[in-house]
Amino acid sequence: MTSTTVFASGLSWLSPHHLIGEFGLIGILAVVFTESGLPIGFLLPGDSLLFTTGLLVTTGGIEEPLWLVCLLVVIAAVLGDQAGYLLGRKAGPAVFKRSGSRLFREENLRRSRRFFDRHGKKSIILARFVSVIRTFTPIAAGMSGMDYRSFLTYNVIGGIIWGAGLTLLGAGLGTIAFVREHLELIIIAIVLLAALPIVTELLRSRSKKG
Repeated sequence: MTSTTVFASGLSWLSPHHLIGEFGLIGILAVVFTESGLPIGFLLPGDSLLFTTGLLVTTGGIEEPLWLVCLLVVIAAVLGDQAGYLLGRKAGPAVFKRSGSRLFREENLRRSRRFFDRHGKKSIILARFVSVIRTFTPIAAGMSGMDYRSFLTYNVIGGIIWGAGLTLLGAGLGTIAFVREHLELIIIAIVLLAALPIVTELLRSRSKKG
């Protein structure tokens, strides 16, 4: 494993190759579930993980068929959002008002609530493609009292578009030699693109304070 792979994955033990080698597909699904709605999930890889998962299916790194991998990823993503929604509805205020908590930072929740208020119900879909916001938006939806049936509908749509979409994208591009040969750089690009909305939001907040 090279240093760029470690950088792209955040931590070497969170790299797709390590997760699959140690835990198989279960490791990928656990990350997808956690990152989709549990407060600690914002620390985990998301977009790059799904892209690499699809590519590994194409290149033989994952033995399960593509349709099954996509189905399981979507289920894990939907269940993760459901867990986040229920957490926000049942215990959100109590959890995020704990002083000195580094994982349950209220600022992450406030940022997601602004995103949720700005985009309404469709934020459940849009947030799937924004790092950190993806983790906390279902929690914000639960705390705001969003109708459960509406949340479930948008959750399923978002889970399919994000989970299956990025996995299929990785599988499709995995057939291209250039992509396979420059996978590390492509993953870094995906990570940077996923972080761009957060950087933009931080700069915007600082400019307003200034």
